Amino acid sequence: MGRWICCLCSRAADSLMLLLVLAASCNPSLEATASLSAPHVKPSYSFGRTFLGLDKCNACIGTSICKKFFKEEIRFDNWLSSHLKLPPSYLLSYSGNYTDDAKSWRLVDITRLTTKYRHDQADKRICTVLLKTRTCSLEHALRRTTRVQKWLRAKRLTPDLVQGLSSPMLRCPSQRLLDRIVRRYAEVPDAGSIYMDHLTDRDKLRLLYTLSVNSHPILLQIFPDVEGWPFPRYLGACGRLVVSASTRPLRDFFGAAPEVAADLALQLLAVLRSMGTNDLNYFFYFTHVDAGTFGVFSNGHLFIRDASMLGIIDKEEGSQLTDDQQEYKDIFSCLTVDCQSAVVSCNSIREKQSLVMVCQELLPKLLKGKFLQPIQEKIDSFLQHCADDFTDDQGIDDAVAKLAELLKPLRSCDSRFAYRYPDCKYSDKY
Repeated sequence: MGRWICCLCSRAADSLMLLLVLAASCNPSLEATASLSAPHVKPSYSFGRTFLGLDKCNACIGTSICKKFFKEEIRFDNWLSSHLKLPPSYLLSYSGNYTDDAKSWRLVDITRLTTKYRHDQADKRICTVLLKTRTCSLEHALRRTTRVQKWLRAKRLTPDLVQGLSSPMLRCPSQRLLDRIVRRYAEVPDAGSIYMDHLTDRDKLRLLYTLSVNSHPILLQIFPDVEGWPFPRYLGACGRLVVSASTRPLRDFFGAAPEVAADLALQLLAVLRSMGTNDLNYFFYFTHVDAGTFGVFSNGHLFIRDASMLGIIDKEEGSQLTDDQQEYKDIFSCLTVDCQSAVVSCNSIREKQSLVMVCQELLPKLLKGKFLQPIQEKIDSFLQHCADDFTDDQGIDDAVAKLAELLKPLRSCDSRFAYRYPDCKYSDKY
């Protein structure tokens, strides 16, 4: 009897299950309800230490923003999908999204100090030159060098500790500039002192490595945008990746409308003027410019997007390296550049060097064929005069001043230029 009842119950249960399945197939809303009750596994990035460069630390930039990557508060690509795979590791830069509250997102640039190929070549060079092996612990190898030993003993970052590094920023260093680097180094929590007591051995090696490969992230830290400097905001680093506020490269605007081109050209000239004359008495100059050196924020404001080719001369203290110190070479001098490349003397830097480069490489591409005659003819003439290497500094200044006066009335005042709108309606400044 009991066996019969059990069998009956089993058949009834099977029949009930069949009815539920049939009902679900006829009623989509029922199916949706059933699917909602099922556990949902959230797909996520599978971040690798190799992709981020964490496996290379402490021959890396830092780790201040790693938590954001692993918590998916920094995501790659232009949409907010968490199921995407990581992009190719050979790219120099990536577009990403960044959040502090998981609700509002903003665009960021995620960049490497140099290409992965150059990074790999530099790593091999370290192992080959220092340990005579093809692979090695980079930190172990670098700690054996004379330069690192000096850094680890040092209480203060002095010019002799950066001699021979390839970064243009450190070609003509002053003690005042080096103190600023240590005091504002953002990859340590207790910045503020000019002495390196708050830096561990690990921090010192990371700072030295960054300065040796590419000083761009250091410039963003020591001359922050919140103080009016024309650089994107530094958000942090993870391994060998740097995260900063997003800008579109100037090359994207070479085909822009005339009023946009005029506005960007005037901003470009203003940035160069501020880099030559500022309250801190630092003279900034470019050793190279291209279509990716400058960038534009979504509000139309132009900034220096890539500061890797930016040199600095302290007009108060001057350079405190001798010619022999400038010629000094070691493994840190050759991580990303040819060791045989000639060193430019600090005394040979021309005051209008950056203006000439911009007039040669960028302004013609931005302003070519944009305006009616005779305005376009005058613009072309001023640019040609400014781009001439044989024009003296006063002649370049005159050409740039006339070009600026010609461009000012060609700008427009509307919401496309949010960085100066609606102020431009009421102020002669704009």
